[in-house]
Amino acid sequence: MHISDAEGLPVRDAVPALRAALDDGGAAVLAAPPGTGKTTLVPLALAGLALGGPPGAGKVLVLEPRRLAARAAARRMAWLLGERVGGRVGLTVRGESRPGTRVDVVTTGVVLQRLQSDPELADVGTVILDECHERHLDADTALAFLLDVRAALRPDLRVVAASATADTGPWARLLGDAPVVETPAALHPVETVWAPPPRPVAPPHGMRVDPALLGHVAATVRRALAERDGDVLCFLPGAGEIARVAGMLGDAPAEILQVHGQAPPAVQDAVLAPSGRRRVVLATSVAESSLTVPGVRAVVDGGLAREPRTDHARGLGALTTVRASRATAAQRAGRAGREAPGTVYRCWTEAEHERLPARPRPEIELADLTGFALQTACWGDPGASGLALLDPPPPAALDAARTTLRALGALEDGGVTGRGRALARIGRHPRLARALVDGAPEVGSRAAAEIVALLSEPPPRSAGDDLTATWRALRRPGRPADAHAARWRDEVRRLRRAAHDDGPVEGPAGDAPSDTWARRGDDAVAGVVVALAFPERVARARRGSGHLMASGTGAVLDAGSALAGARPAWLAIAAADRPSGSASARVRQAVVIDEEVARFAAAPLLETAEEIAWRDGDVAARRVERLGAIELDAAPLRDPDPERMRAALLEGLRAEGLGLLNWTAAATGLRRRLAFLHHALGDPWPAVDDAALLGLVPQWLAGARRRADLKRVDVAAMLRGLLAWDQAKRLDEYAPERVEVPSGSRIRVDYSGERPVLAVKLQELFGWDAAPRLAGGRVPLVVHLLSPAGRPAAVTADLASFWREGYRAVRAELRGRYPRHPWPEDPAQAVPTKRTKRASGS
Repeated sequence: MHISDAEGLPVRDAVPALRAALDDGGAAVLAAPPGTGKTTLVPLALAGLALGGPPGAGKVLVLEPRRLAARAAARRMAWLLGERVGGRVGLTVRGESRPGTRVDVVTTGVVLQRLQSDPELADVGTVILDECHERHLDADTALAFLLDVRAALRPDLRVVAASATADTGPWARLLGDAPVVETPAALHPVETVWAPPPRPVAPPHGMRVDPALLGHVAATVRRALAERDGDVLCFLPGAGEIARVAGMLGDAPAEILQVHGQAPPAVQDAVLAPSGRRRVVLATSVAESSLTVPGVRAVVDGGLAREPRTDHARGLGALTTVRASRATAAQRAGRAGREAPGTVYRCWTEAEHERLPARPRPEIELADLTGFALQTACWGDPGASGLALLDPPPPAALDAARTTLRALGALEDGGVTGRGRALARIGRHPRLARALVDGAPEVGSRAAAEIVALLSEPPPRSAGDDLTATWRALRRPGRPADAHAARWRDEVRRLRRAAHDDGPVEGPAGDAPSDTWARRGDDAVAGVVVALAFPERVARARRGSGHLMASGTGAVLDAGSALAGARPAWLAIAAADRPSGSASARVRQAVVIDEEVARFAAAPLLETAEEIAWRDGDVAARRVERLGAIELDAAPLRDPDPERMRAALLEGLRAEGLGLLNWTAAATGLRRRLAFLHHALGDPWPAVDDAALLGLVPQWLAGARRRADLKRVDVAAMLRGLLAWDQAKRLDEYAPERVEVPSGSRIRVDYSGERPVLAVKLQELFGWDAAPRLAGGRVPLVVHLLSPAGRPAAVTADLASFWREGYRAVRAELRGRYPRHPWPEDPAQAVPTKRTKRASGS
């Protein structure tokens, strides 16, 4: 064996305690920081291959969240035994299977597939769920299934939840108050250097990262190379940012390696092997805890991470860039101290660090749950209510997932269908599995597998948004080999085997495309498969600009899009995201299609309906054919239902307001008088506000069918019809339309304000010591006294007081301005008039 005396020293003392805990209760939590040997030595020890002790019964199954981590762990354990992978230590990931006789390292996605077909795991004695603290959805689901298996089928199955953090309480409780076995961290101190950018940078937005931050990260890598010995490990959120920083470090005095989920195996092997040259390893989160990169003495942390986000209402999902949590930062920093004292350069301030979230959010709270819902339905628990999960799935997200599965024919009456089980066995998202099995009879199994493989992972950075062009490039004879093309070809072979192994789900899965689509070219073939996967993302061009998806969401192409020049009438959109604050989705990858492809692939969204609704300011009665939210054709209805026409009119009134009715001056005045009485006296005087009248309007619309009919409604008569006989008799007494003043004039009362107002020229009220009170004497009439020119001179509700106290000041102000009008010293004894002094003979 290649295990040295010092290797894995922190876990050596913990292994006996872990064995004892498993022998006693069958479950345990192992808290072991990065670099302590939990991923490699513990499985070998439990299999009886290292650190002494008897082997447990059955194989040891090690579950890893990522393929890269699984390959690295299997290679390391096999090397420690002096073997190759496939001997006593095996590896199974999607597209690669080399089983071992004593230890198998598998991804959590693979073990979910195995549990569905072989829930007893008959040849397995112990399962180790590695890096459970990362809270990947597949890992949480796998552990829940394993606990079900322990409870119902295999009480002898031993389960270890291995975490690189000390937050073990929730895991221990989930495993039935299992004991926690802790190992100390390797005693290598890590110095923290706070290295924020010299100038403020924009916060992450969607997938965008400020180029200024990437430039600063590159500069910090150079600083670390100058100030520290050893290799430098730099954390960035994604492959795109890694490539850009690598370009900035082209002349750095070190070998630049790029590690991410799409990196070729040769690069992964180079990173995990010691090197005689100094290296800079640019990595995503895959290097946080699962992999040991030898030689690293300095870590540069850009402080960003990627998390999934799902817009369930629009059926859009994407990764988004976020600030890394404090727990993530601690994991990254620990990489600098695995072999010797090290340094972490954090590209933010200490004050900003304290404001970071404590830990990353679990994926179950953020991700599209369609695959999870199908897994739990196949397991026999469609609502996931009986599963032991640390966090329950959000109800809205689970409802959206189940709706999608019903549309795919995978769920029926709450349970999984045979079709659903077949889709689950494909090992891809249910949408992509549906596109494979339903697309194969239409375009051939090869083409369907090729397009689904293309949709299964992000395209290379060099690819544009034209998916057909990317597909053609991958198929081009003589294409130079690269990692993306190799992975694509491997996945195509796997998908074809999966489709054929399952047998046809609906119809034959032939190798040759049918003439229907093949003769129309690559766009039609690719478009059928894409639209089968994402029928609600079929989109038609709008008037003006952009497209409308069948889901009802707008979609726009980027200015530099390869598809934008021709402005296609129809698109099948494979990938889109919705920038924060934008009403429209941004198209990331699509295929140009025509209406025939759209109608075929999105057929479940096709419907023809009689539509009687308020549209564009009037009632529209049409027979409409729609593809989801996209209107394909419309024709007028010859004999629409009168009741539905009237309901549409009412809808228009509610939307646009009662102003659509014929509000004559008489109707408006009557409404104001009634409103005054209802406010002053209450019931039985009727309410006539908008809400009350909208409740009464249906009685007024008999025979009305169009907007023009609303103008023929006699609103005044309708309002009078609201009054009982005795109310109608008292209306003019309680709320008179006009009031006769001492001059003989009949002045209209204004009921438009909070209190009724009588606006009248001052000279017409001489001798009048009190205005009438309204509403049966309860409300005084407010008098606006006007000048001879009709301008306000005074306001009063007590005329007698005004004549005594206010009139003198008004007379002094206005008599010089209006000398032709009478301004008697004693207005109480003067003769009221609406004329000048000469005209009245005074």
